Amino acid sequence: MPEPLKMVYEQDAPIDGLKGKTIAILGFGSQGHAHAQNMRDSGLKVIVANRRDSANGRLAIEKGFDPMSVEDAVKAADLAIITLPDEVQPEVYNKSIAPHLKAGKTLGVTHGFNVHFKTITPPTDVDVILVAPKGPGHLVRSEFEKGGGVPCLLAVHQDPTGNARATGLAWANGVGGARSGIIETTFKDECETDLFGEQVVLCGGLSALIKAGFETLTEAGYPPEMAYFECVHEVKLIVDLIYQGGLDYMRYSISNTAEWGDLITGPRIITDQTKAEMKKVLTEIQNGTFAKGWRTEYETGMKNFKRLYEADNTHPVEVTGRKLRKMMPWLKAKEPPKA
Repeated sequence: MPEPLKMVYEQDAPIDGLKGKTIAILGFGSQGHAHAQNMRDSGLKVIVANRRDSANGRLAIEKGFDPMSVEDAVKAADLAIITLPDEVQPEVYNKSIAPHLKAGKTLGVTHGFNVHFKTITPPTDVDVILVAPKGPGHLVRSEFEKGGGVPCLLAVHQDPTGNARATGLAWANGVGGARSGIIETTFKDECETDLFGEQVVLCGGLSALIKAGFETLTEAGYPPEMAYFECVHEVKLIVDLIYQGGLDYMRYSISNTAEWGDLITGPRIITDQTKAEMKKVLTEIQNGTFAKGWRTEYETGMKNFKRLYEADNTHPVEVTGRKLRKMMPWLKAKEPPKA
């Protein structure tokens, strides 16, 4: 087994590395809004780049920022942090960021995708760092406001100034990550494990498991509402237990019947064949096949993306879920905004 990674906390992550510096947050979306507000509240000088007439631009204004163009923000910044969607970053970088990255500046990212797969190639005289909170932006913000923080990964890709690690530690401290722990890693490890987790377990694997379970029950004649509760609604209950205390605490908390079914049936669902496919997925991530495919999909109009999304959006498990969630106001059910 690999050695466990060490955690860095506030006392070893001084925020002084960014005192007196200008930090530009490029994009005021999920991660951007949290980084901008948290670092400002930590006493740092923060500016924001975003279209003023967009929903995120209006939100930035509402939160007390004065959104400007990416070009102007990068010109003014000592640390420019890209929080834009992965697929749009290369175009924005080449057009609006790269021409203004002068020697000694620092380029920051919250996910290593484009730097690791070389769709963005920063100049060699610029520090390049990553701070990736292990949670969505709204949680990064809400935990900070409570006095806590979401753990962060920190990686250094380039360090011509010799100050890249200190800058990264200050950034992670500024967003609250040092309160719960900063884990030092590499762009490669952050990017590849993040993609694998999303595709195999957290999003792709779980989504497919939910749909297959729902379909199996409804095809056997059980009411879709019953199938929804068993295969979707109760997922949160189990995940919360795992989040709090791992698999062991979850098993302690459920009935013996459920635990026995867990222990003998799980290996029948996730088989050696399934794990072999997981290894294939990991290889495709590592060798760039997935990254190239995603770039091609984006550059050709995302037709497959839209087709697959629409098929899932109209799947019976989603139709049933929307109906049931309206009957449970305590959930404060959410739907994605319409385009």
